[in-house]
Amino acid sequence: MSPYVPVAIFLGVAVAAATAFVLVPGLVARRKPNATKSEAYECGVEPTSDVGGRFPVRFYLIAMLFVIFDVEAASFYPWAVQMRALRVYGLLEMAAFVVVLGIGYAYVWRKGGFQWR
Repeated sequence: MSPYVPVAIFLGVAVAAATAFVLVPGLVARRKPNATKSEAYECGVEPTSDVGGRFPVRFYLIAMLFVIFDVEAASFYPWAVQMRALRVYGLLEMAAFVVVLGIGYAYVWRKGGFQWR
């Protein structure tokens, strides 16, 4: 028996389960639409107006920048935990990381990426 047979079985079960999770609810669900079910649900609060407007693209740019810099900032924790084991090499690598992070931050700041217009 090949060592890849268990992997193939696992992938087959995973694909079958994913397909079942997607298709079965649509097949067995009751379809009784009404006006109440068609309304937007906002955490139990009755909607006060239609959502007719769109978010500006600027909102998404700010959100992406936050995620990028937040994930990069989260990289400091593992380094701090292993700082003694990494010694000077780890310090130099983190210094290079901080320089690249600073260059990216300066670029975004220079281009006005942090300004909400």
